[in-house]
Amino acid sequence: MMKKLMNILVLIPVGIVLIVLSVANRQTVTLALNPFNPADSVLSVSAPFFVFLFLAVILGLIVGSLATWFGQGKYRKRARNEATEAVKWHAEAEKHRTRAETIASQTLLPAASK
Repeated sequence: MMKKLMNILVLIPVGIVLIVLSVANRQTVTLALNPFNPADSVLSVSAPFFVFLFLAVILGLIVGSLATWFGQGKYRKRARNEATEAVKWHAEAEKHRTRAETIASQTLLPAASK
């Protein structure tokens, strides 16, 4: 319930801001990718300005996410190694527990028969 409420409290204002940006920036602009000849229509794109704003935000989110993902790689690797080590030690402990139970049952049986 709390997660749903937080989503509503965050997503509604973000949606309102996006709608306001879209309405305020409806003018068509041309993005020219040829610095030597900006009038070249092959390397230019015309679209409303808010499209370029949204694409820039999306690209920034993707680049930031990738940077975070690669930056945390050493921690994920360490977590995997420690999880493998923990499984190994749990198996070792279980083996010793089984062996101890076997030895204990062998030593208790002769004492019980006397």
